[in-house]
Amino acid sequence: MDKKNIDWTNLGFGYIPTEKRYVSNYKDGAWDEGTMTSDANVVINECAGVLQYAQTIFEGMKAYTTEDGHIVTFRPDLNAKRMVDSAKRLEMPAFPEDRFVEAVKQVVEANAAYVPPYGSGATLYIRPYMFGSNPVIGVKPADEYQFRVFSTPVGPYFKGGAKPITIRVCDFDRAAPHGTGHIKAGLNYAMSLHAIMSAHAEGYDENMYLDAATRTKVEETGGANFIFVTKDNKVVTPKSDTILPSITRRSLIYVAKEYLGLEVEEREVYLDEVKDFAECGLCGTAAVISPVGKVVDHGREICLPSGMEEMGPITKKLYDTLTGIQMGQIEAPEGWICEIC
Repeated sequence: MDKKNIDWTNLGFGYIPTEKRYVSNYKDGAWDEGTMTSDANVVINECAGVLQYAQTIFEGMKAYTTEDGHIVTFRPDLNAKRMVDSAKRLEMPAFPEDRFVEAVKQVVEANAAYVPPYGSGATLYIRPYMFGSNPVIGVKPADEYQFRVFSTPVGPYFKGGAKPITIRVCDFDRAAPHGTGHIKAGLNYAMSLHAIMSAHAEGYDENMYLDAATRTKVEETGGANFIFVTKDNKVVTPKSDTILPSITRRSLIYVAKEYLGLEVEEREVYLDEVKDFAECGLCGTAAVISPVGKVVDHGREICLPSGMEEMGPITKKLYDTLTGIQMGQIEAPEGWICEIC
């Protein structure tokens, strides 16, 4: 298939509409069979549940062109499972996991001309999402819902390579114990917008959120999990019931253990011990790993030994191995790569 005439190497990380998207509606206790549509617009009532009470959840994933020319996605079954968990927490009907994966496949295949070529550094970003669609004025769950999947080509998250970033310890709380921090709900991201804008205004790239109960333990940023490396090359990730179970983080943990032979710990990580780590990164779908060079705690600078010039050596190995798996350069564990065409 001929690709669209797009300057792939200069793509930003933004929205470019593609030709087809998937839509399925939930009504009278059941999902309809779903359909593909060319219409990028969503028409809902002014009193729709999503507008009044933020009843919406979403996922984020990518499609890639591999070295041998195939178009694939990465572990979509885990996105499907996580969306089911999110739906349950917000009293929304779960969209069946097998249908979720099939919908993603249909959208990618229909927009194959927008999947960037191998080696361009760009990918096709895929956004499945669901929202309460019928009028709701009393505080209660909606009765009707819409599940949709759209896609958009995006450039590499970092132009010119992943340079280490500077983050601050945030005074705002991202999630409360027994709250919604462990699900991918739009409301969590809305709550982070003021914090990220104030961080940018002060010259920081991101926020480090601490646990709301004691404000002593590292949780995550507004949109990514943390990964640390000790001075003896042990990989450490924060463990908490109030952080999102990142698919990228889970994959990196597996890569660290099974591909690189590294020791891994998933445990509570205290702010006081960040100064003792050799490397730090933020992991998520968009960038895979964003290296952190400096953490600022109310004026106190914590400078990671890996520095501000490039990724630390262990972080780089993790990044190269996972992206190699995604792009077909390294053999993937069974079930990780979903081939579309």
